[in-house]
Amino acid sequence: MDDHIRVSDADRERVTARLRENFAEGRLDQDELDERISAALNAKTFADLRPLTADLPGPVPAPPRPAPPPRPVGPPPWVAYRRGPRLMPLLMLVALAALLVPAGGGWLVLGLFKVVLVVWVVSCLVGAFALAGYRRRMRRYWRSGDHQHGPR
Repeated sequence: MDDHIRVSDADRERVTARLRENFAEGRLDQDELDERISAALNAKTFADLRPLTADLPGPVPAPPRPAPPPRPVGPPPWVAYRRGPRLMPLLMLVALAALLVPAGGGWLVLGLFKVVLVVWVVSCLVGAFALAGYRRRMRRYWRSGDHQHGPR
């Protein structure tokens, strides 16, 4: 700053605050503080303010804060999205209950029903895992941009 530029009230307040901080730290006594504050409040230019803090240490800069980690774009990879009704979990619970709860009479029919239910549950699980893998591959394919370059 040019020493001939006039100071504002904010500049005067900044210098008086710094003087008060140095007084609180024991670098100035009460008489010096009063003299310097009155000189700061009567200052017209930066040349009048500079000598008031020339023999005092500068303000201690605050340590820089670490930058926050970058936020990932899109949803987290562990989030599962559902489309459509939640019928499958209900059917799975009914099938599990049918497998675990014995019914009276008709053991042959019940045994056949249980075998059919077990096959159905296993095939549903295999299909669900296969569909999840297919979706994952297709999502990678569309994100990679290979579909935009045409056939190879």
